[in-house]
Amino acid sequence: MKNLILTLVILISGLSFGQAIEPVLEAENGLVKATYHYENGAVQQVGYFKDGKLDGKWTSYDENGNLKATAEYTNGVKTGKWMYYSNSVCVSEVSFVDNRIVDVKKFNHNAIADKD
Repeated sequence: MKNLILTLVILISGLSFGQAIEPVLEAENGLVKATYHYENGAVQQVGYFKDGKLDGKWTSYDENGNLKATAEYTNGVKTGKWMYYSNSVCVSEVSFVDNRIVDVKKFNHNAIADKD
């Protein structure tokens, strides 16, 4: 009986503290703009839905507000160039066509350019 009560207390505690923050949804130009937040209130992701599917540009940030990634969707399908950032500097670019990766580019910002 003690184990059952302890299990229920842990389960209820986990549910009350582990709940995800609901996104803020707004109508914008025939789409639904969704803004997700971290527990500290900072914006985590901003993107759009069309007919219940991911659509258009999505942008992700870290808890300090630094850009992490930009992505493109068309009718729920990964498309276009997805850019990934470290310290707000683009470090890689992944190109998608119909949910498939067609190209990956990595950037080395520490390289020294040759003057000649």
